[in-house]
Amino acid sequence: MTIHKMKQTDGPKNSASKMRRIPQNKAETYKQQADTHPKKVQHIPDTHPRAESLRIRHRLTEGFENGLVAAEGLLAHGRGEAFDYLLGEETGPAARTACRAAAALLLLAERPVISVNGNLAALCPAQTVRLAAQTGAALEINLFYDSEKRRRSIATRLCEHGGTVILGLDPHNKSMLHGTDSARRSVDTDGIMASDVVVVPLEDGDRTDALKMAGKKVVAFDLNPMSRTARAADVTIVDNVVRAIDVLIEECRDLESADPKHLGRIVAEFDNSLNLGEALSQIQHSLQANRSCEVPP
Repeated sequence: MTIHKMKQTDGPKNSASKMRRIPQNKAETYKQQADTHPKKVQHIPDTHPRAESLRIRHRLTEGFENGLVAAEGLLAHGRGEAFDYLLGEETGPAARTACRAAAALLLLAERPVISVNGNLAALCPAQTVRLAAQTGAALEINLFYDSEKRRRSIATRLCEHGGTVILGLDPHNKSMLHGTDSARRSVDTDGIMASDVVVVPLEDGDRTDALKMAGKKVVAFDLNPMSRTARAADVTIVDNVVRAIDVLIEECRDLESADPKHLGRIVAEFDNSLNLGEALSQIQHSLQANRSCEVPP
């Protein structure tokens, strides 16, 4: 495996001709992702009522066993899964609207970067690489529970799925992001520090605040519409990243030939606060729909 230091290019955005169309239902989405590691998931029957969630959990535990995911990342996933239940485990209108605004923002960006942590690399490495290719974004590994071994494991996983330029590995090419004291303050000088738009899937709130203080536009995936990250980001996609990343890729494909003025209007008309309110309404609707359910003794 060869991991190259980033070279910024001024070429056109990568063609979408090789991008896979997104599956039409979430069961197919989860199954296709799980098929990458069939030994871990073949024993889960498709008829199991929690098959999709179980496949995701297996991908995370496998990522933990292979050094990608921190133990704390497993706990964080459980918290997110609880919010996914409240959302009805589906990509709602608010999330789709946010995906379109995020796509427009990424396509307008001069130096977009996708920040990658262990959970993202374990859950959807192929889609992450495709999103980078679709938008011309760089991939940068940035970890809260940081170690050289985890960075290398994550880089290997990304390379296995087509990643070539992986930032965040050179200790001599680091800058410090002000406004946060966690290990995530250390960013690549040619990546996040030089970026104008940063995608932060599965993020902690203090770094999102720090990115905003540094003048970056932030696109976040967050299942909790009330979190600091969700409220601080410019565009928050309130959805499970495993589902929403495919929607985002599709929106980027749909808008790749759009006039910059049209993209600018999409971004300008998007109101993150109002969209978060719509996500909360989705949760409320889901709760109301289940009020009539009988509680077991």
